[in-house]
Amino acid sequence: MKAVTLAHHEDVSGWRAAARALALGGVPADQVTWQVEGEGGDLFGDESLPDAQPDARLSVPKPFLSLASSVICHSDPERFALLYSMLLHLQDHRHALEDRADPLMKRLEVMRKAVGRDIHKMRAFVRFREVEAAEDVPERFVAWFEPEHHVVRTNAPFFQRRFASMAWSILTPELCAHWDGEALAFTEGATKADAPDGDPVEETWKTYYASIFNPARVKVKAMTAEMPKKYWKNMPETALVPELISSARAREIEMIERSRANLDMPEVPATMPAQPKSQPELAPPIDSWESLAAEAQRRHGDDRSNSGTQLVFGEGPRDAALMLIGEQPGDQEDRAGRPFVGPAGQLLDEALGEAGIDRSDTYLTNAVKRFKYEQRGKRRIHSKPNAGDIEHYRWWLEAERKLVDPAVTVALGATAARAMIGKVVTISKTRGEAIELADGSEGWVTVHPSYLLRLPDPVKAAEERARFIEELAMIRGRVEALAA
Repeated sequence: MKAVTLAHHEDVSGWRAAARALALGGVPADQVTWQVEGEGGDLFGDESLPDAQPDARLSVPKPFLSLASSVICHSDPERFALLYSMLLHLQDHRHALEDRADPLMKRLEVMRKAVGRDIHKMRAFVRFREVEAAEDVPERFVAWFEPEHHVVRTNAPFFQRRFASMAWSILTPELCAHWDGEALAFTEGATKADAPDGDPVEETWKTYYASIFNPARVKVKAMTAEMPKKYWKNMPETALVPELISSARAREIEMIERSRANLDMPEVPATMPAQPKSQPELAPPIDSWESLAAEAQRRHGDDRSNSGTQLVFGEGPRDAALMLIGEQPGDQEDRAGRPFVGPAGQLLDEALGEAGIDRSDTYLTNAVKRFKYEQRGKRRIHSKPNAGDIEHYRWWLEAERKLVDPAVTVALGATAARAMIGKVVTISKTRGEAIELADGSEGWVTVHPSYLLRLPDPVKAAEERARFIEELAMIRGRVEALAA
């Protein structure tokens, strides 16, 4: 029996090195025990790894490396063994990752999504508080968080980039992360008592929050769906919400009574009949492709406000590491019901091929899901989507990104960039640079292929085409680096 001891719970490189040696040595999954240093384990296991043959080769699909990097952060103690079993399975079944009916793959996918949610929650709900320091000691900020999985080491670089200019510590029960402005460090876990209870800025924020609180716009179900109550205790404003809701009617009556005294208005009854809802209930969470299709049909199946003859869904691997977002379907896409099949799509296929990207490994979709056009005789002329059109379908694009969970998302053109980032951006200012998106993944902005088709100057068109291919090749490199 072989025993592998990893340096820590998120030791991806250690697991990969050991798994590779074991697989090349022909060691079955049931003959390996996995443990984390300092947590005991198999006292009698052989910790020596088999020597690989000089000509031995181990090949796995790139998406598996991304899957392993996420699943290793899960709290399930069997995660290392499950991943090793999948690694061995892939040697005989190259496309096993695409078999969503496979029990092992389904379990790993559930674990991957759980880790992704935990990473997102940590980034969304960590609240730093300033701690008192001596006169000569720089100010420091401390936060308390209770993750469900082992995501502190993986998530720490996000906070390092986001709060690079301030010294901070994130305390959790298992592991603490510290940034001093120069280097990240990790120490053993702490208790909530080690974190500060509040600071003067927090009291100011609570006063401001209470003053702008509007109970008419509160949707408790929506709040708890995105922010479970277990996180509320660490956020200053959430402690105010129950009291603000319960006292809302009393404050409303008091305000009206003060006005009535001056205007001789009739008294207002203490209870008022329920008002009709001005907004529809939020849609159920989109947690599968089936629920996405059903919700898209419910919302837009009979909606012709954006023209077109049919909805055009995205297409490609549902675990693609790269996602491309276009503007909207064109005339040919509308007729075929597929994205990027017209002239712009053909140019895109050529550029992807020259950049070393396989379209069949890429998920392609559009910001707007119907062809918006003007009828001129027998021709349907493309009409540019406006802000309302983009917002109309933005929930759909966000659901696609959440389900695919790409390492890199590329916006082709200004419409796609606005849908991806959530605000208007200038292509010339954002082109060619990585952008950190709200979910922590990487985004890029470049031109839409149709822009290249519209350039009248052949020399300029050739230059822009070459630049477009160069950018795609650079993006391919980023995808490979993030998946490594």
